[in-house]
Amino acid sequence: MSKETEKIPSSTGGQSLILKDRKLLELSGAREVISFNEERILLQTTQGLLDIKGRGLNIHNLNLDNESIKIEGLITSLNYTDKSMDKGILQKLFK
Repeated sequence: MSKETEKIPSSTGGQSLILKDRKLLELSGAREVISFNEERILLQTTQGLLDIKGRGLNIHNLNLDNESIKIEGLITSLNYTDKSMDKGILQKLFK
């Protein structure tokens, strides 16, 4: 595999987050979109669960191969938890 096509995974847990004017969020380290609507997006990231709240939220670009996502809309809250959405947590939620 050449260096040009080689993908560098974010398995080390690295993550960057850029918020521009509370209207555009660019995030690396996004592993999975758990749920989303215009007021809330819940992501599994390399740093834990990220709960994004706002108005008119829209996932503009999503690339899980390189673990990146861009979200547009008015962002009012970003909240991390160290928990992951593994089967144990899902089973507890649906009991």
